[in-house]
Amino acid sequence: MKLRPYSSALLALCGFILMSMGFYFVFLRPPLLPEDMRFLDTSLPMLQQTFPHLLLWLHRVFWVMGAFMFTSGLLTLYIARTSFRKRTPGVAGLMTLAGITSIGWMTVVNFLIGSDFIWFLTAVTVLWGLALMLFWWRK
Repeated sequence: MKLRPYSSALLALCGFILMSMGFYFVFLRPPLLPEDMRFLDTSLPMLQQTFPHLLLWLHRVFWVMGAFMFTSGLLTLYIARTSFRKRTPGVAGLMTLAGITSIGWMTVVNFLIGSDFIWFLTAVTVLWGLALMLFWWRK
């Protein structure tokens, strides 16, 4: 009986989720969410009066950030389906570092700002960690 590469499937799922998040940031995310206004402790009219171009600037920043998220997810998906599945030397360390510096750090920062999305991001981070644990356990 062939052992299925569940670690690869979970990591591929994380890559797909990152791609979806990138799509959201580029095409669907408004420049400011209600949680942003709570964190800034101000109102939208006050921000627009004080910084008239802020919303346009943020929209463009999220285009860039979303494109990077999408690309990070695309590369994660590809590595999960190739090098991670084949157990290429060094791939576990690479994906550990990638998880910490991408979804892991995003989760930490979202905890710091009191985001409404912390539990979703935590779940994705846990899935990434589980993929790595399954990878090491399967040796």
